[in-house]
Amino acid sequence: MKRVYLDHNATAPLRPEARDAMIAAMDLVGNPSSVHAEGRAAKAVIEKARAQIATAFGADGADIIFTSGATEAAALAMAGRDLLGAAVEHDAVRAWTRETLPVSAQGQVAITDPAQSTLQLANSETGIIQTTPAGLAVTDATQAFGKLPVAFNWLNAEMALISAHKLGGPKGVGALVMKRGTDLAAQIKGGGQEMGRRSGTENLIGIAGFGAAAQAAAADLANGVWEKVTKLRNILENALEAGAKATIFVGKDYERLPNTLCFATPGWKGETQVMQMDLSGFAISAGSACSSGKVRASAVLTAMGFDEQTAASAIRVSLGPETTEEDVLRFSETWLDKEKKHRARAA
Repeated sequence: MKRVYLDHNATAPLRPEARDAMIAAMDLVGNPSSVHAEGRAAKAVIEKARAQIATAFGADGADIIFTSGATEAAALAMAGRDLLGAAVEHDAVRAWTRETLPVSAQGQVAITDPAQSTLQLANSETGIIQTTPAGLAVTDATQAFGKLPVAFNWLNAEMALISAHKLGGPKGVGALVMKRGTDLAAQIKGGGQEMGRRSGTENLIGIAGFGAAAQAAAADLANGVWEKVTKLRNILENALEAGAKATIFVGKDYERLPNTLCFATPGWKGETQVMQMDLSGFAISAGSACSSGKVRASAVLTAMGFDEQTAASAIRVSLGPETTEEDVLRFSETWLDKEKKHRARAA
């Protein structure tokens, strides 16, 4: 049985360009902080990756601080600040905010004080896209970077969070992108690496892969790859909607990530659907990968006004550049068969 991977928002498959860059970096012996030739060679790899990410993310002139991921980037950006947030944010952001920002039924967050607020660019569960207001303190661009044509220098945000493994880079490396001159206190202190903002010897191999993945992701955007993914997402959504009349398709009429489909069948738990589809050869999720292992209703859908039963019945399907029409048609046929059996049992 050929398995079909439809959980790209949790993590994207490693791009061959990233793998090649990482293998090459493994052969470098020097510490990036050393001043000898070997150290300078290692440092050059880091600066190349920094430039690749700056170009891909439209962040020329900004500071890019490498971290262990977007979660650490969130802590670096937000620790010690009294920022406002919404319940639709990722848990890594919610951990540092006061959840007071209202969320509409369309998943849109209302912000009145941008300088004291954080706002995601795109939601990992629903794919719903937000418009960032001028002067925003922090934006979580983790899901948007690599899937949408966004540029940090257009966002008017002070800082942005990004992660390598969401766009085909390795796991365990991310970055905080910030306007040059932004005052920021280091959370990890020591040798003063990363412009004094994040000490510790850099993850040379991971950073090399991040840079190569960002460059490849930008090329995909320019070449229309995600327009093709959007068409496949719509084929899948239309097939499911035609066969499952009781199912609610979240965000269908709103601007979303090109690859993301979130839908709920009230009374049929999302975790159950994930397990059933896994046994049939499909990898999907019941929400954010960081919280999908916990049996609970989606905080995102609850914030949008869905009742607890519906919020607990949601699943997310997220496609990628390698997804085929055969994949989505097989998924729809398999899922609809299981949905029919669920209805028969519930009758």
